[in-house]
Amino acid sequence: MLKRMALAILLLGLAPTLTVAHGPTRQKVTETIEINAPPEKVWAVIGNFQDMSWHPAFTKTEGTGANDQGATRKLTLASGATIDEVLTVFNAEGRTYSYEISKVDVKVVPVTNYSSRISVTSAGDKSTVEWRGAFYRGYVNNDPPPELSDEAAVKAITGVYKDGLAALKKKVEAGG
Repeated sequence: MLKRMALAILLLGLAPTLTVAHGPTRQKVTETIEINAPPEKVWAVIGNFQDMSWHPAFTKTEGTGANDQGATRKLTLASGATIDEVLTVFNAEGRTYSYEISKVDVKVVPVTNYSSRISVTSAGDKSTVEWRGAFYRGYVNNDPPPELSDEAAVKAITGVYKDGLAALKKKVEAGG
C-alpha cells in the first residue's frame, strides 16, 4: 500500500511536466474582403485553380488537371522558389475550392501540413471573398527558431492572404 501511494505521488509530481511537453498547435488564419462587383465577376477571376495571376506574389502558375479533384499547380515566386499545391475540393456552383500545399521549403513559407479554402459569396450587389487556412509552424519540434515559430507562420500566411485579396479587389474593381 505504501509503495502504491509513493508511486501515485511520484506520478502526480510528473504530471505538470508531461502537460508542458507538447508539440506545436494547429494555427488558423481567416481573411475576408468586400469587393464592389457581383460574385460571378469575382469568381471569373479566381475560380480557376490553375490561374493565380491575380496574386502579386506569384510570377508563374503551372499545373495539370484543370479544376478536377487531385489537380496540381506549381506557383513560382519572384525569387524562383516554388510552392506545389493539390486541389482537394472544387465547387463552381458554390464558388469555393479547397487545396493543400504538397511541397514547399519552410524557408520560403514557414508552414507544414497546410490546407486552405477560398470562397466567394454574395453581399447584395457586392461580393465577399473569404480565404482561410490551417497549418502547423515550419518547425515541428518544441522550441522553434523565431523564423519557424507559430508567430512567423501566422504572419506569413496573413500577409499572403491580405496581399492577394487586396490585389484581387483592385483587379476586379478596375474591370480586369
